[in-house]
Formats: sequence, structure tokens, C-alpha cells
Amino acid sequence: METHEIEVAGGKLVYDVRGPLPPADGRPPLLMIGHPMGASGFADLAPHFSDRTVVTYDPRGCERSEVGDAEHNPFTNAEDVHLVIEATGGGPVDILGSSGGAITGLALITQHPDDVAVLVAHEPPVLDVLPDVEFARAAFRQASEEYHRSGFGAGMARFIQLISVEGEFTAETLAQPAPDPAMFGLPTEDDGVRDDPLLSGVSDDVTDFPFDVEELSAARARLVLAAGEESRNQIPGRAAAEIAKALGTQLVIFPSHHGGFGGGDSGYPGKPEEFAARLREVLDAHGQ
Repeated sequence: METHEIEVAGGKLVYDVRGPLPPADGRPPLLMIGHPMGASGFADLAPHFSDRTVVTYDPRGCERSEVGDAEHNPFTNAEDVHLVIEATGGGPVDILGSSGGAITGLALITQHPDDVAVLVAHEPPVLDVLPDVEFARAAFRQASEEYHRSGFGAGMARFIQLISVEGEFTAETLAQPAPDPAMFGLPTEDDGVRDDPLLSGVSDDVTDFPFDVEELSAARARLVLAAGEESRNQIPGRAAAEIAKALGTQLVIFPSHHGGFGGGDSGYPGKPEEFAARLREVLDAHGQ
């Protein structure tokens, strides 16, 4: 694996390349992108594609990509991914986008139509497509407020509680008492730090994607909406299903949960081997 940097206004973007450039087998590079998760989140999935060139990166303000006053909206993130694609030989490439990274992918295929051959958008939390959008947005705000009030453990516990809700959110859902962080193995003490990219309010920007059926339908990339078998009825999975329905495509089900590509060190282990097999199957089917 080789690590590279791209200079951008206010700092740098860091990305990793596994395998040769250009790819020896003629297939396009496979980019794995998340948000606000960085490249480390794909550490268990990437090795399952040793026969391909795999590129991962840290979004601005996450992990090694140090960018002052980093914006986290999907279109800024898409421009950053475009820079990575250009730096690795140009498109089209295949992309697995996870969570906010899936939203970045949706923005990318409309902004830079020549960049992407296949986009597998795994559980993009596009809140505006949900019938309970106002309650869903309030849930994200609750987690952020808890974080700013009481620190990482309390904020993450609230986030886990709310993101695990099955089905539509209601006023009763939001009225649930905040859980004890210790229930999830999280710290109960407040360390005073308030720079966590997920909880600090970034999610408001990440999920603020103006969904446009006509734009996405006209995109050149082959778009696959995906959800985890365990998380299909949670917010990101439901959003993926709503987008697939609006576009008239089939929702593809992947093994495990929202972060199902993570291994034993991820904090919430998934099934990376099974996830990789499903991803390979989907890419092969849609890459013809």
C-alpha cells in the first residue's frame, strides 16, 4: 500500500493505493469512500480485493486529511473525490460509497459524469426522502446536542440508540431517555473534547443532499442502491430503499449491517468476507 497527499486550500487530502496504477488487469480502480469515516474503516474489506487496484481516502477534516475550516457538504466532498480520481489516473472508476460516502458518490455522478462506471451506494442517509424526515433530523440533532452537552460517550450512546430504531420515527421515539454510555462500552466521563466529525454537527451537512430523480436517472454511471440485511429498516437503509423506489430500481441487500464490511476491531463487527463477495458479485453484474 502506498500513501499519497493532495494539496488543497487550507490543507491536504490523504489517500492510499493498494495495487498497481494503472491496474494490471485493465479493470478500473475500485474506490471505497465513507464519511465521516476515513480510509481505516475499510481495512478489513480492501484485502478481499487483492486482485484489483483499491483506493481509499480520508475525507477533509477526518483522520489524516487535515483541512482548516473543513466543509462537509456532499458537493465539496465530491470535488475532493474527483481530485483523488484524477490523481490516480482519471475515470471511470468503480465506487463503493458507504453512509455519507454514498451521498458523496451520488453528488459525484452528477457533477463529474465521466468519473464513475459503477456506484454502489450502500445506505446513503438522505433524510429528505423519508416520510418522517423532520423526526429523523431531530434525532440527529439530539445526538449532537447530547455530545456538546456531555461529551463523546453520551453523544455516541444517543446516536447508537436512535440510529438503531426500526421503522419510522415519531415524537415518542425522540422522547426516549438517553441511554447509559456504559451499555455500549463507551466512556462515561467527559474528556472535554468536541471535535468528533460524526457528532459535532457534521451530519447535518453530510445528509443535506438535494435529491433529484431526473438528475440521478440521467447519470451515466450504473447506480446500485444497497442496504444491509440487518439494517434495512433503520434510517440509512430506509433512505436507500426510498431512493431505489423513486429511481425505479431494485434495492440490493448486502450481508450484515450499516458497517457490515468492518471486522473484529471495528467496535461493531460485521461480515467483511461475505460483504466482499456480495460487492464483487454486484460489480461484476453491473460492470459489463
